[in-house]
Amino acid sequence: MNEHKKTNTSDKIMLAAIDLMAERGYNGVTTQEIADKAGFSEKTLFRHFQSKQTLLESAFTRYHYGEEMKDLFAEKITWDLYTDLLMICRSYHRIMYENRKLIQIIIKVGSNLPELRENTHDHPRQLKVLLTEYFEEMYNKGKIIQTDPERKAVAFLYMNYGAAMGRIHNDPILDNISNEAFNEEIVSIFTRTLTP
Repeated sequence: MNEHKKTNTSDKIMLAAIDLMAERGYNGVTTQEIADKAGFSEKTLFRHFQSKQTLLESAFTRYHYGEEMKDLFAEKITWDLYTDLLMICRSYHRIMYENRKLIQIIIKVGSNLPELRENTHDHPRQLKVLLTEYFEEMYNKGKIIQTDPERKAVAFLYMNYGAAMGRIHNDPILDNISNEAFNEEIVSIFTRTLTP
């Protein structure tokens, strides 16, 4: 019960921080303002997070796609290439869009907080490993052609990353292509290319 309360308090503080930082910038908001918006004292904020930077790092770890993607690969893979890649695309784009405020904050402050910038690479690295292992296993099962699984993982990841960032930044090149149509297109390309 105490653990649940702690998580609930932490989540409220992190979400308040994301909203305020997205609106006014990392440096434009104080820990007192974050605590007030979350409905807690600044002392409570510091009991959960040692600093504003730690708070932002914790929010990135908590709300970005790392854990959800790990669970997806562990529990939902069907070993059907088209089905799996489409599920991965849909999940990735949904999570990136849901976390667009957080991603924009990280982009703006990353150069001033090098440790944070470095930590933001953990999620893509983890997803690259998961995708590489998936492509290796699909080859071992005889379901895809022999290929460089790491290069395919990076290509798949960056095709999705580019589109996700384009949507976050309202790139007009994507105006006439729905997210679902984009997902289906890249999954079709990969499926046609990799199927024996």
